[in-house]
Amino acid sequence: MEANRERSLRFIRATALIAAGLVATSLGLTACSSDDSADASIVTTNAGEPQNPLVPTNTNENMGGRVVDRLFAGLKYYDANGEAHDEMAEKIETTDRKSYRITIKPNWKFTDGTTVTAESFVDAWNYGALGTNAQLQGYAFSQIAGFDEVNAEQPKAQTMSGLKVVDDRTFTVELKSPSIDFESALGYAPFYPLPEVAFKDMKAFGEKPVGNGPYAFESWEHNVKIDLKPNPDYPGGRPAKNKGLRFVMYQSYETAYADLQAGNLDALDTIPDSALSTYKSDLGDRAITKPTAQNQHIGIQSNVPHFAGEEGVLRRKAISMAINRPQIIEKIFNGLRNPARDFTASTLPGFNANLPGAEVFEYKPEEAKKLWAQADAMSPWAGSRYTITYNSDGGHQAWIEAVANSVKNTLGIDAVASPVPTFKDVRDAVNAETIGTAFRYGWQGDYPTMMQFLGSNYYSYSETNNVNYNNPEVDRLFDAAMAAATKEESYKLIGQAQAILIRDMADIPVFDYIAAAGRSDRVTKAELAWNGLFDFENIEK
Repeated sequence: MEANRERSLRFIRATALIAAGLVATSLGLTACSSDDSADASIVTTNAGEPQNPLVPTNTNENMGGRVVDRLFAGLKYYDANGEAHDEMAEKIETTDRKSYRITIKPNWKFTDGTTVTAESFVDAWNYGALGTNAQLQGYAFSQIAGFDEVNAEQPKAQTMSGLKVVDDRTFTVELKSPSIDFESALGYAPFYPLPEVAFKDMKAFGEKPVGNGPYAFESWEHNVKIDLKPNPDYPGGRPAKNKGLRFVMYQSYETAYADLQAGNLDALDTIPDSALSTYKSDLGDRAITKPTAQNQHIGIQSNVPHFAGEEGVLRRKAISMAINRPQIIEKIFNGLRNPARDFTASTLPGFNANLPGAEVFEYKPEEAKKLWAQADAMSPWAGSRYTITYNSDGGHQAWIEAVANSVKNTLGIDAVASPVPTFKDVRDAVNAETIGTAFRYGWQGDYPTMMQFLGSNYYSYSETNNVNYNNPEVDRLFDAAMAAATKEESYKLIGQAQAILIRDMADIPVFDYIAAAGRSDRVTKAELAWNGLFDFENIEK
């Protein structure tokens, strides 16, 4: 990401590990158990403190994203299997996948009683794209005509030329070029509508958001919990089947798991590493296992000594081949991960495990040593340390330490895992380009396509490009993949782009997920969705 470094948004980015993105985790204090709840019928689920106020275009990590997606309804929504369904959209019409006419359903209300109109969408999208608003999800609108003028550091326009309101229920969208993903993306958080009240004070709105989704906001006790209640006026296809949600913020997954076993937590989306060998026997039919569209990578920015240019490529490849992924997965995760074979996730349509150069993801210690020696010939490593920074509130210690040890033992260098207290600490340093070390990051799908993973993380201009990756040929192939006439043609172009990512070793993919989760004995139904988060609306007690 990062071709156009002149833009101020450039490094406001935070990875989505989720919502989106980021398989990060809790920032919070030790959680209150759910027995302080006023109503035992409320579903309690694990969470962490969101990085930012709950504004859809500025929420791109999954602790905020899991809440935002409950509060808002978009043109489409995704079911537990990742299939897109019309939500607010009555009709989405196009003949060329470039020009769209969108009609929304009538009489849909925000929870403040105001009507959702075409203008609610257009104003929200323009706000998200405007460069001076510095929204983390602003890149999502890059396909729309006029985005470049609006998104500049000094905008040449305040609204995108490709958006036009026709009437209260109709608006048109003109893209720069045909897009195979655009319609699929319309359930993604940046494309949610906003009520008029949001634009009066967006930060204040994010503290007490007014949405149009299956739940309404109730309260946010920072670092402790967020409470949502069902929206009785929601007319869409994913109504709440429970009496409300409480997102409880935990300091560790071990604490959350203990609460789950004790009946003080209803749903936990990540079993701690320490329980992966026992959770199925601990929980019985309440244990949940599912391959999901999530991954974990080791990134390093090019301003770190020894990691720029060709030397950096050699060192990243050497480190990748120094990681014994199958051994780490077996010992740390009890087999509940898949070794990385590309830069996306193996559950996504079009995934190819045999891309050109994919052997760089395999454990090849002798080849790793040779590449490291070639890099040393350019600039000696002697006296340097390879540090991997990770957030200690995220359950990542064991595997990051295992990766560091694998690198240390294979390459004979000083390699260490370095914890910082919170996910937010890591994200802020990555965004500011001051982290100065390798770092753990992940992606959790926002909608189920490979380009959602790749475009977010490796387009030169994406605000969520963690590693400053900038290759015009990859940008061109991504554009061509989006404009492809068929999915098969798109997958072929994506494969070509990924082969270049492998050649450049943009970062180091480590594994993708087979999620392990669980529900309490007070819950009769709780399923994980395609992206590793719960299908919250359909949790039943």
